[in-house]
Amino acid sequence: MCYAGRPMRRLSLLPNLITAFGLVCGLFTIFRMISLDASEPFYPVLVATTVLLLVGGLADLADGAVARLMRAESEFGLFFDSLADAITFGVAPSVVVVKSLALDPHSLLFYLLLGGAIIYSSCGVLRLVRYNVSSLQKQRGEGVQTPSSHFTGLPITASATTVVATNLVLYSLPLGLEQRALILLSVLIVIGYFMISRWKFPSVKALKWRLSSFALVLTVALTTVLSLYGLLHHFPIALAIIAWTYVITAWVLACIRIIAGRHSKTLAEFEPEPEEPEEA
Repeated sequence: MCYAGRPMRRLSLLPNLITAFGLVCGLFTIFRMISLDASEPFYPVLVATTVLLLVGGLADLADGAVARLMRAESEFGLFFDSLADAITFGVAPSVVVVKSLALDPHSLLFYLLLGGAIIYSSCGVLRLVRYNVSSLQKQRGEGVQTPSSHFTGLPITASATTVVATNLVLYSLPLGLEQRALILLSVLIVIGYFMISRWKFPSVKALKWRLSSFALVLTVALTTVLSLYGLLHHFPIALAIIAWTYVITAWVLACIRIIAGRHSKTLAEFEPEPEEPEEA
C-alpha cells in the first residue's frame, strides 16, 4: 500500500511544479529588467521578457487544468497559484513598463507613472484575494453555488498581456517619451480598475457558437494561421490586437447589457454583479 501511494504523491506535485515555473518566469523578468545595463540594446530584451510572461501565462492555464484532471486541487495550490500570479502578472508588468520608459526619477511624470504602476499591481493583488475568498466560500458551501462561464473582473493574465503588449507596440512606434508615458499611465489605471470591477469578461467556456463540423474546422484553421502569422512576423502589433480585442469585446457586450436594462434577456450573462462592501 505504501508503494502504491507514492506515485500519487509524486504526481500531485505536478500542478505546483507548473505554478513554480510560472513564478520563475515572473521573477526572472523582474530581475532581468532591474539588472539591465544602459549600454545594452533594450528592444530585444523587451521582446524576450514579453514572450517570457506569455509563457508564464500558458503555465498558469496549464496548472489549473492539470490539477483538475488529476483531482489534486488543494488550498495550498490555490494560494500558491495566486501568489505566483501576483508576482508574474501583477508586479512584473509594472516593472517592465517603468523600466522601459527610463524617465527622469526626479520628474513629476515619473512619480505619476510609478503611481499608475502601483495602482495596477495593487488591483491585481486585490482581484486575486477576492477570487481566493470566493473559491474557499464555494468549497465550504458558504457561497452561492452558481457555476459561471464568465469572469467577474478582467483576469490578471489578460491584464498583464494587454499591458506588456501595449508597452511593446508603443516602444516600436515613433512616439515621444512623454506621450508613451501618458498612454501607459492611462492603460495601467484603466486595466487596474477593470480587474477589481464587477464587469463580466467571457472565458473559453462562454464560446457557444453553433457551427457545422466543416465550418468549425475552417474557422479554427484560419484563426490559428492568421494568429501565428501575425505573432511570427508582426509580433508587437498582433499581440496587442489579440489582447485588446478580448478586452474591448467584453466592454461592448457589457455596455449593450447595461443599455438593454435588467428586465431584458439580452446578454443577461454579462450583467455586472452588484457592488458588495469589502470586509476590513
